[in-house]
Amino acid sequence: MEKVEILCENLGRKISVDKGTSLLEIAKEFCPTVTDPKTKRKFPVLAAYVDHKLKELTFNVMTTYKVEFLGYCHADGRRTYLRSVCFLLQKVVREQFPERTLIIDHTLPSGMYCEILESPHGRPMLLSEEQIAALDARMHELAAAGLPFKKERSMAEDARSLYLSQGQPDKAALLDSLGKYTCNLYELDGCKDSFHGPLAPSTDLLTKFALTPFGDGFCLQPPVIGNFNKLMPMQRQSKIAAALKEYSNWCNIIKINGLGQLNSAILEGRAKDLINISEAFGARKYAAIADEIQRRDAKIVFIAGPSSSGKTSSSLRIALQCRVLGLNPKVIELDNYFVDRDCTPKDENGEYDFESLYAMDLELLNAQLVALLAGEEVEIPKFDFKTGSRVAGGGRKMRLEEGDILIAEGIHALNPEMTPSVPQDKIFRVYASALTSLNIDENNNISTSDNRLLRRMIRDNRVRGISPEDTILRWHSVRRGESRNIFPFQENADAIFNSALIFELPMLKYYATPLLQRIHPSSPAYPEAVRLLKFLGYIVSLSPEEIAAIPPTSIMREFIGGQTL
Repeated sequence: MEKVEILCENLGRKISVDKGTSLLEIAKEFCPTVTDPKTKRKFPVLAAYVDHKLKELTFNVMTTYKVEFLGYCHADGRRTYLRSVCFLLQKVVREQFPERTLIIDHTLPSGMYCEILESPHGRPMLLSEEQIAALDARMHELAAAGLPFKKERSMAEDARSLYLSQGQPDKAALLDSLGKYTCNLYELDGCKDSFHGPLAPSTDLLTKFALTPFGDGFCLQPPVIGNFNKLMPMQRQSKIAAALKEYSNWCNIIKINGLGQLNSAILEGRAKDLINISEAFGARKYAAIADEIQRRDAKIVFIAGPSSSGKTSSSLRIALQCRVLGLNPKVIELDNYFVDRDCTPKDENGEYDFESLYAMDLELLNAQLVALLAGEEVEIPKFDFKTGSRVAGGGRKMRLEEGDILIAEGIHALNPEMTPSVPQDKIFRVYASALTSLNIDENNNISTSDNRLLRRMIRDNRVRGISPEDTILRWHSVRRGESRNIFPFQENADAIFNSALIFELPMLKYYATPLLQRIHPSSPAYPEAVRLLKFLGYIVSLSPEEIAAIPPTSIMREFIGGQTL
């Protein structure tokens, strides 16, 4: 038998295998588990990078490659696991409710929110706890059976007929909009469906998951990121869930349930109409927030949100709507309340932790806010980031007069520990984020994190001169800070503004595609660039003329330029 050599990055050496051997066979012999470099826990192999491109373990090695095996401790390993569990769920739903449509709608803090619809785009079927428990039990039964996931190539017209027969018009619409002649299908014990990325080789690798009743459906809970034997804890964040559900319902109202319908609308020349209706929807939300601020007689408005959520634009738009009501917004920058650098706390690596709550001078901030509420004049500090210290006498004087309100944005703005001395009834907190509920199709959702990453990549490159590669490589650190300082406090918000816009993915594709294509195959950011380009490949781009129709007050202008707020 002819041999080929591969470089296994997990082992740090070359290994010789028979030509045509599958990655699964190679993993079983040479690398059955991968180790998380942080926790040192071992995880079973789920997928692999082959020359930095994500592949199923059924991939056959025919020539020399560089291979890295991936487990649940890797982001692409987790995505592979989640897709596989979703297919297992789809299989069981088809068994028990063959005339119904499963929708894997959006991401929750605890997992994936799912509904079973009475008909495509119809009302959710309200399941009892016993019915959900039965689905869960059958999933675990099939998982233990070790059934193989199989991949096949299908003619597009055959796949389209399959989708329609299974009550999946969004999949059929996406296929139609892309104009492809063939496509990939996956099969699990006679059940066929499409997923936009590799699956695990078999169901016996899916050892930890649960279905928990939530809302009009249930939450599919995966394992914790760092511990394969522990489920994600169930967090019933009702405000975030309601915002996601509202957006999902609005997509249903305007009949844009998935990328297929969105692509069709653009191909039919309706992009400008989508832009106008999306901006009008956002304007109504801004006005409603301003109305509530006035109704509550709030004097301080705090705005927080994760990276590239549109916080700056949202604060300006809310301030504008407050002015319409006769209020006079005044802005302070919380970054000016940093303590001197030598007083900044350090993280576990001994580095300055500028994202820590205690990197702020909380005593000064609280004293000045209390004084402003009492009608006193204060001198707002000015922080010099080059010297790492406060500028003596460099601040501006401020007093809150009748009708004035204070607006500030910052990563800790939802954390009540930031302002313990300030009367809480005078504070109105707003959480802004791109909570997209638009899906690729019925059982492939769109990551809100990917949406924000694309926004940040475009803005970083345009404004800060940061390469797309650097943005991708820094994203993990950004997300870690969000998980620690922002997401735990989401439910403290008095209002949630969803900055996702129905037309933004086609717009982001226009700007992000050439940036991603420049990332070199040898770069550690290349696998992520390939994944994002594959995702963008399902989207029809806006034209420059259509992009020009985006108004200068749009949140999107914060990222692509041309904003006049």
